[in-house]
Amino acid sequence: MASDSNMDREMILADFQACTGIDNIAEAITLLELNNWDLVAAINGVIPQENGILQSNFSSEATQTGPYGPHSQSEATAPTPSAPPPSESESESASASSSSSLPSSSSPAFCPVQPSRHIVERQSRMLNFHVEYRQRSIEVVLEEASTVGAIKTILETELQVPVSKMQLKGWKSGDVSDSTVLRSLHLPKNNSLYVLTPDIAPSASTSQSSSAQQGLSNQNYLLVISHREAQRDYSLNFPASKTIQEVKRNISDLTNIPVRHQQWDGWPASASDDSMTLAVSGISYPCHHLTVCRRSSSALTVDQTDECTDVHMVSDSEGDDFEDAPEFGVDESEIFGLGSSTCRKSPMMPENSENEGDALLHFTAEFSRRYGDCHPVFYIGTLEAASQEAFYGKARDRKLLAIYLHNDESVLSNVFCSQMMCADSIVSYLSQNFITWAWDVSKEANKARLLTMCTRHFGSVVAQTIRLYKTDQFPLLLIVMGKRTSNEVLNVIQGNTTVDELMMRLMGAMEIFTAQQQEDIKDEDEREARELVKREQDEAYRLSLEADRKKREAQEREEAEQVRQDRIKKEQEEEREAIRLSLEQALPPEPKEEGEEPISKLRIRTPSGEFLERRFLGSCKLQVLFDFVASKGYPSDEFKLLTTFPRRNITQLDPAWNLLEAKLFPQETLFLEAKE
Repeated sequence: MASDSNMDREMILADFQACTGIDNIAEAITLLELNNWDLVAAINGVIPQENGILQSNFSSEATQTGPYGPHSQSEATAPTPSAPPPSESESESASASSSSSLPSSSSPAFCPVQPSRHIVERQSRMLNFHVEYRQRSIEVVLEEASTVGAIKTILETELQVPVSKMQLKGWKSGDVSDSTVLRSLHLPKNNSLYVLTPDIAPSASTSQSSSAQQGLSNQNYLLVISHREAQRDYSLNFPASKTIQEVKRNISDLTNIPVRHQQWDGWPASASDDSMTLAVSGISYPCHHLTVCRRSSSALTVDQTDECTDVHMVSDSEGDDFEDAPEFGVDESEIFGLGSSTCRKSPMMPENSENEGDALLHFTAEFSRRYGDCHPVFYIGTLEAASQEAFYGKARDRKLLAIYLHNDESVLSNVFCSQMMCADSIVSYLSQNFITWAWDVSKEANKARLLTMCTRHFGSVVAQTIRLYKTDQFPLLLIVMGKRTSNEVLNVIQGNTTVDELMMRLMGAMEIFTAQQQEDIKDEDEREARELVKREQDEAYRLSLEADRKKREAQEREEAEQVRQDRIKKEQEEEREAIRLSLEQALPPEPKEEGEEPISKLRIRTPSGEFLERRFLGSCKLQVLFDFVASKGYPSDEFKLLTTFPRRNITQLDPAWNLLEAKLFPQETLFLEAKE
């Protein structure tokens, strides 16, 4: 079964190289692994089609005549990417590799449309699961055609936990059911899961230890680290989940002492493994004191000898790799200013880093360590974020994007970095006019990841351009300009250049960018002017509407007030009319002229000039006179009744007096006057 699987992958690899023209076997294998050895998906990822995607199912005519027969559809669907002819040495190595391990299929310029049966009926992958349960770890290996329930069945045998009481956590797609097929989850080859059993109580000892570790894991440790040579103390806070190795790497960044050269005092005897977390290392909580210094030269020589002899003895396994010894006794690193050590320096960028920002932080730190602090400011973030920063701000604030691609395998890298990238004039010009983003393509996995990012952000042409450059042509400096519809690569500067030529090409790209920027600024100013006029018009219209609204509200208030006043006036008039009628009805009848009792004849002049005449009995009270005048519309609280000569105010007299007492007998002329 293993030999058949290997043969299948060799045939897929041969078909993939034939279709894409990629001669580098390591790069081709990396791209296939990223697509789980799916030939069609890998080809579409490298050479996306404009009129559809390459399919793995083909018509009966194609299968009848074979991939090279007269009825083959290769002319219609197979891409024919143009690739530069390989050198003689590369051709010999490629032919030797293919003759020893791969079947001879087709030339790089021709891709058969009908893949072998291994594309349609793909072998099921084997998936590795690292499962943790309390203090135990179990390794499970299953085909991707299996279900989640199959994992639980195996764990039931190992853990003695019923499947019904088992909860399997750690899936990236959330909770899944037992019937879910693993292939549908699109899992990587290696996976980590953990088992929860909420219905099963842990033992007392396990519970206590787990709770203790959980309590510590949520705490922070204060490490007071003394640097002997610098006579300086660092007070650093670390979460309990940090490993000793990570602490040592952070100290390496602060002190410039590589991990393999660090000599420590203060670690407890229980901290025997650098992979241990601080929570279980036995250090004092909450504060622990440590001392670090660089190992002496004699000890350093011994350590370097050990490192070059046995790589597995190095604690900083991720940060300190080693170069192969030079074949003829002359180290290339001496020729290009790398020093005389036969041990390889730390990689510029860790392989398969999950976070691009962390990878670029490592790149910047390593670049500074190798070539000094005078270098361009590398953007820390994703390529998408760098593009947004450079291209999508205000037109006046936009910049060119410089993508620096480093390759430690190229002999030009150190000369380019030390003499060009660290030159004061280049550093100043890049910092003022460019957003500089960097990536290390020394590792095939990192290079494949870069090609994927470039395809997503700049299109397949840029990715194909980078792929065509050979190792000895690196490093590369890509100058990218943002345009309205798509981004454009203005220039690709190779490593075999000089400072003057590099500056001239940067300035040439800047001239093109400046011309485009001026047009963008003009368009943006015109657009902003139009928007300003529109905003002013909108504001004027809004103010006009507001003024009309206030005017309408004021008019409505005025009308409402007038209605209210009219209603009050009407009510007052109705009330006065009712009072007048009641007074008129209450008046005694007018006496006759010839009567036994004395009669007083009064003549009253109103303010309008009319006269009111009436006869009253001499014994009649003044109040009756006042009521008579009020019944005619002249109430005593608004008008006063006066005599002509001598002038007297009758309304000020006692209403209980009769007319005889008021000397209004036998006749009198009075006049009404409004009170002030």
